[in-house]
Amino acid sequence: MKLQAIIVEDEETSREILKNYLKKYCPNVTVLGEASNVEEALVLIRNNDLDLVFLDVEMPYGNAFDLLDKVGDINFETIFVTAYNHYAIDALNAHASYYLMKPISIDELIKAVDYVTEIKTKEDILQDQVLVPKTNHVEGKITIPQLDGFEVLNTSDILYCKADDNYTEIYLNNNKKKIVSKTLKYFEEALTHSGFARIHKSYLVNVNEVVKYVKGKGGSVVLSNGKQVMVSASKKSDLLSYFK
Repeated sequence: MKLQAIIVEDEETSREILKNYLKKYCPNVTVLGEASNVEEALVLIRNNDLDLVFLDVEMPYGNAFDLLDKVGDINFETIFVTAYNHYAIDALNAHASYYLMKPISIDELIKAVDYVTEIKTKEDILQDQVLVPKTNHVEGKITIPQLDGFEVLNTSDILYCKADDNYTEIYLNNNKKKIVSKTLKYFEEALTHSGFARIHKSYLVNVNEVVKYVKGKGGSVVLSNGKQVMVSASKKSDLLSYFK
């Protein structure tokens, strides 16, 4: 798969090294442009349909995190490139796909590009399509506690579950909602073999009810009832693994 990319790096020598490495070792990456600061990067990002941004952390007049904040809704993957390893946690919190240390290792660069290629390939297959889970639809039941006993639900009737502190809201395909005094973690474990995926810290969805994927930093899924649910960047790969 071809990846459209830009390089955001204030040092010209570093830009040239990375550009040459990509040309030689990652031929599926096309570098559309280069930027040496946040403002130049913003122009490139807003004027191009990008798959990937190679992003240095420290730049004049701002840093990588300032840039990502200004971009807002991000629909590209990010590979951080820096000489300072103390930015690793911040990079993870900014949902970077990969973190490369300077001087750049060719092997690590290839691994990073391969990882992004895999993610973008799966996204392109999923976007604007009716999705077909890899796993067969599993018929099953789950019990939810009530004051006077318990209620039995068909797992196939559950669209998604939403966390509410120590409670979970269960949304059904008949437009009904159940509130249960169990954590979302409990239902994640109970439904793990029934075709449900944890796509966000607050959401567990029935993958058989997903009809569309919309690209973004983590993206979002649209369910059969029209509900759109955000996907955490850290959960995106897990979600995409459910689909062909």
